[in-house]
Amino acid sequence: MSATTTWVIEWMQCKPVEGDLTDVVVTAGWRCNGVQDTYSASIYGTASFTLDPESTDYTPYADLTQEQVLGWCWANGVDQSAAEASIQSQIDALINPPIVTLPLPWAQS
Repeated sequence: MSATTTWVIEWMQCKPVEGDLTDVVVTAGWRCNGVQDTYSASIYGTASFTLDPESTDYTPYADLTQEQVLGWCWANGVDQSAAEASIQSQIDALINPPIVTLPLPWAQS
């Protein structure tokens, strides 16, 4: 069994004015959450974007979707597969801890 992951954009920073455009997203904060049975893990990070002055593909801020901004993150250095593998590793370590603290053998009652 493997973890179910959910990606979210938690915040975005914008340039109020970029040429003729307004509220141009330059940075987004993302989080990847994973759940498997009763175990959970989470990682977060940021991604930065630059507007291509030659591009005609501009979406007004009010019309952006989370899926669109996540796509920008993955296209700009956020490794989706590596992040999800990290979540799975964290959960695997919770399920089968690589190090445990045992009671002291001389302190048993």
